[in-house]
This record gives sequence, C-alpha cells and structure tokens, in this order.
Amino acid sequence: MAIADALLPEFDREMTTTRALLERVPDDRLEWKPHAKSMSLGQLAAHVATIPMWGHVAMTTVTFDLDSPDTRPAMTTRAEIVAAFDRYVGDARAAIDGRTDADLLTPWSLTRGSDTLFSAPRAMVWRGFVLNHLIHHRGQLSVYLRMQDVSIPSIYGPSADENPF
Repeated sequence: MAIADALLPEFDREMTTTRALLERVPDDRLEWKPHAKSMSLGQLAAHVATIPMWGHVAMTTVTFDLDSPDTRPAMTTRAEIVAAFDRYVGDARAAIDGRTDADLLTPWSLTRGSDTLFSAPRAMVWRGFVLNHLIHHRGQLSVYLRMQDVSIPSIYGPSADENPF
C-alpha cells in the first residue's frame, strides 16, 4: 500500500471530527479566554481551522519560511472559520492524493529566514505537523467549549453530551 493511501483515511476521519467541533464554536463567545495567557476561543478555533493548510504546503513545496507574509484570511465568525477549514482540508487532501512514496519521503523544511527550525520527510510532517498538531489543539478547543457549556460531539468514542451513560 502506498504511504498516501495509508495516511488519507486517518486524515479524513480526523477532519470530519474536527469540523463537527468547529461547527459548535459560539459566535458570541469568540473573545472569551480561560486565562490571560491563553488564546481566545476565536483565535484557537481559527488556528485549528488553518492547520490543514500545512498539509498542502508540505506536499507542494520543499521549504516554508515563517518570515513570509501571512496570507491567511481573518476569521471573525464561526461561518468564516468553518469555510476556511473546509478550503484548507480540500487543498491538503488534493495535494497528497496520488503522491508517490518517493514524494512523501522527500525532505521538507520549516525555516525562519536563514535558520532551519526542522526538516523531516513529508510523510512525517503530515503526521506530526498536520495531524498530531491539529489533534492537540482540537483537544484544547474541546476543553474551551466544555468550559463554555457547549455540547461536545463524539471524538474518539461516546460523548457525555450525545451519548450519556
């Protein structure tokens, strides 16, 4: 089985779960923060929504410089967050679909100017920098939503909100 074919089912499952969570972000609480040092609910939801963008970037370039201009759109509503997420997921999925194992073993680097922050095979970037990174922040988002008494969807099993015991 090709590496891309092994990665895509997990990607699809995680993106479906993430979208279900993003759909519950309340527009009227986007500025809320659990702590002064924390991102706001809106900032965290927007961050989660943009993480899939890195899948497209990693599959279509060999390096990305963090000093490049940020072209991501501002997201000030749940609808904008979900729409951006859908676009980035579609772009990422299209970028990996049909890639050869050689493509996925090609090194990719994240830089800041002349400094290389990390370099790894694209498949590793897909798993670590895209999927694991998204799962981490999705977990934070689920806690933010719980703290705002928002119903949490099933993520890896029954949710107390959707399937009470």
